[in-house]
Amino acid sequence: MSELPRLGVNIDHIATLRQLRGTPYPDMLEAARACEVAGARQITVHLREDRRHIQDEDVKRLRAELEIPLNLEMAVADEIVRFAVRQKPDWACLVPEKRREVTTEGGLDLGRNRRKIATTIQKLQKAGVRVSLFIEPSLDAIKLSHELGADAVELHTGRYCLARQGAFGTRSANQASRELERIRKTALLAKKLGMGAHAGHGFDYENVRSVAELKDPNKMPLIEEYNIGHAIVCRAALVGLERAVREMISAISAP
Repeated sequence: MSELPRLGVNIDHIATLRQLRGTPYPDMLEAARACEVAGARQITVHLREDRRHIQDEDVKRLRAELEIPLNLEMAVADEIVRFAVRQKPDWACLVPEKRREVTTEGGLDLGRNRRKIATTIQKLQKAGVRVSLFIEPSLDAIKLSHELGADAVELHTGRYCLARQGAFGTRSANQASRELERIRKTALLAKKLGMGAHAGHGFDYENVRSVAELKDPNKMPLIEEYNIGHAIVCRAALVGLERAVREMISAISAP
């Protein structure tokens, strides 16, 4: 296994630009290949139930032609699960989804939806798809994810990132420290239990660095995979997609 963490680039907002005008561009496969050329080791897309950005055909085309792994973020919804089983992405990340949210607002409620999540994990794994669960960084959520049979967890880092960006006023610095410690403890437990430790949501080119500095007892990166989209697409508008991806790889590899 590489000692450097993996960057998965979420290209949802490339599709958002296309959907705004209903144009055939920008081309999703071209964007994915630019990310790959820049060093991305995975492409992530979220096929939402309302199809606000990524479309079914995008997933099919990426799955058929992409040379690096495809990670499909998805709700635990029957229609989406059937689609994922047919398309067989390399990874499926199960996420909560609300129709009116701007972006995913928190981790899965594993207790309330335990039976459906367990069934979904089994269906996907039977189809050869590895499964991660998008969860809050809590020890209880890690333990339950392990009981449910997840291959990995993706820690929801939104609260940490907001704190680092000053969203909590004078409390922001202390809040960021507490959230970073939660991420450290939960990622350690995930790896101890044999699951992958991934992270995503709200990262930018600065706040990701403190997380990337976290190490496991073997001095390896504690978080082995980052899935980041919005900050990269925003940066790409100024400097181009390849450079934006390379800069994020630098941020997580040599913080």
